[in-house]
Amino acid sequence: MKKWRKRLVKFLIFDLALIILLFGTGVIYQQVGLRQDAKTLVPPGKLYEVHGDNMHLYTGGEGDVTVVLASGWGTANPYVDYYPLYEKLAPNTKFAVYDRFGYGYSDRTDKKRDVDTVAEELHELLEVSGQKPPYVLVGHSLGSLETIRFAQKYPDLVKGIVMIDGGSPEYYANDDDSLADTIGGFANKFRIQTGLFRLSMQSDLVVETSNASRNELKLVPDDLKKLDTTALLYNYGNANTLDELREIATNAKVVVDHKQTLPFPLTILTADYLGASEPEWDKTQTEFKSWSNESKQITIKDTDHYIHQYRPDLVADEILALVKK
Repeated sequence: MKKWRKRLVKFLIFDLALIILLFGTGVIYQQVGLRQDAKTLVPPGKLYEVHGDNMHLYTGGEGDVTVVLASGWGTANPYVDYYPLYEKLAPNTKFAVYDRFGYGYSDRTDKKRDVDTVAEELHELLEVSGQKPPYVLVGHSLGSLETIRFAQKYPDLVKGIVMIDGGSPEYYANDDDSLADTIGGFANKFRIQTGLFRLSMQSDLVVETSNASRNELKLVPDDLKKLDTTALLYNYGNANTLDELREIATNAKVVVDHKQTLPFPLTILTADYLGASEPEWDKTQTEFKSWSNESKQITIKDTDHYIHQYRPDLVADEILALVKK
C-alpha cells in the first residue's frame, strides 16, 4: 500500500511538473510572439505625438475635403480594414485613417477612454499632422460615438457624417458590460497570456471564422491579411480596448446629453446582416435620422456588419456625395 502511495505521489508530482512546463512554454511562446509582432508592425503612415503618446495616421488621395475614417471597436488594424474603401476614395478625394490608442500602430495610453478624450485626441492628431478641414467623418460601428462627439465639439470643421452600420447614441446608452467582462475575464486573459489564442490563430479555419463578418477579407491583398492577423495577436484584449468597452454606455450618454440637431448631412448605412438583421437594431437605425434635418438611412443588402468589406463601391459613393455637396 505504501508503495502505491509513493508511486501516486510521484505521478502527481510528474503531472504537476508537466503542466507547469507546458504553461511556462506557452507564456514564453506568447512573449516571443509579441516581440516578433512589434517588429512586423512597421507603420505604413506616420506617427504623431498626441497628449504625450504616438498616434498613427495613414493618408492618401488629394482634394479640398478630407474624409476621416474612424474604425469600430476591436478592429485591430484600421489601415487594413479600410483598404477596400480608401482604394475607392483615393482617386476622388483625400482620406485619413487613424488608429485610436491601443489599435493598429498607435501606442497604448494610460488615459481613460472617455468619449471627450478620444474626440480631443482625434482633433489634436488632425491638427499636428496638418490635415485641412472641412472633414467628412466616417464612423464604423462603435466609431459612431467619437464621430458625433467630434462633430458636437468642432462643428465648424465638419461637412457631413457617414455611418457604416454605426449604432446610434441612444442604442449604445443601453449597453451593459457583458462583453467587457468576457474579453477581460480570467479565462480569456489566461488564453492570451499562455499563448493558446496565438496558437489557435495559426489555423486558417479559425482566422476565416474570426473574419466571417468581414467577408473573410476577400477584397484585401494577402500581405495585408497577414498584417491584420499580426495586429490582432498584438493588440487583442489590451487595457485601452477593454476600457472602451466598459465606457460604452457612459460615453453614449455624454453624446445624448449634448444632443442638438447636427447642422450638416448625416447618412446612415445599415447592413442587412445577410438577411438576418434584428428588428430592434433596424428600428434604432431608422430613429438615428433624428440627429440631422438632412439625413437619410439606407439598408445595403447582402452585407454583414463590415459593410465596406462587401460593398466598398456603394459606401464610397455615399461618402463622395457628401464630399461634393
